[in-house]
Amino acid sequence: MAGHRAATRYAKSLIDLAKEEGQLDAVFADMQLISVTINNSHELNLLLKSPIVKGDKKEKALNKIFAAQIGEISNRFIKILTKKKREELLEEISNEFIAQYKRYKGQVVANVTTAIPLDEPTKIKILDLIGSYVDGKVELVESINPGIIGGFVIRIGDKMIDASIAKKLNDLKKELLGSNSYTIKLN
Repeated sequence: MAGHRAATRYAKSLIDLAKEEGQLDAVFADMQLISVTINNSHELNLLLKSPIVKGDKKEKALNKIFAAQIGEISNRFIKILTKKKREELLEEISNEFIAQYKRYKGQVVANVTTAIPLDEPTKIKILDLIGSYVDGKVELVESINPGIIGGFVIRIGDKMIDASIAKKLNDLKKELLGSNSYTIKLN
């Protein structure tokens, strides 16, 4: 939890700096690249979280990977993180920056989990439904989880709508097992 709070503060500071410098969109693109790169590289993730590897080695590795691909503000930010020994938070900070940027731009991210991929008419219905409850442009992020059996789970920020078959079955199970009013007599 403390790591998340720190990531939120760092992301907010970076957004403020990027706005002051007129580089918000460029830094957003940098943070997307950083997030995807760290997320897709198990080795880089381990390197950043390793207490054994010294900060200067981590800074050199990050510099080799990102320096030519990202802007000056993002490069300076990475140097500050490594100086403060907070490089293990880089992925979380970049993800938090992306979320704060989208909120700033009036975008709402809705994570939708279904048992099977959504077809276009269903996507449109879900976007319309969400759009009627929130202000801003809705971005739909889909994920597939056959474990929910059917229905859907929608997450928007800290709010969740769970209309999955798995949840309904679980609720029914709890109701049946928790209720003592059902007595079965065998003669």
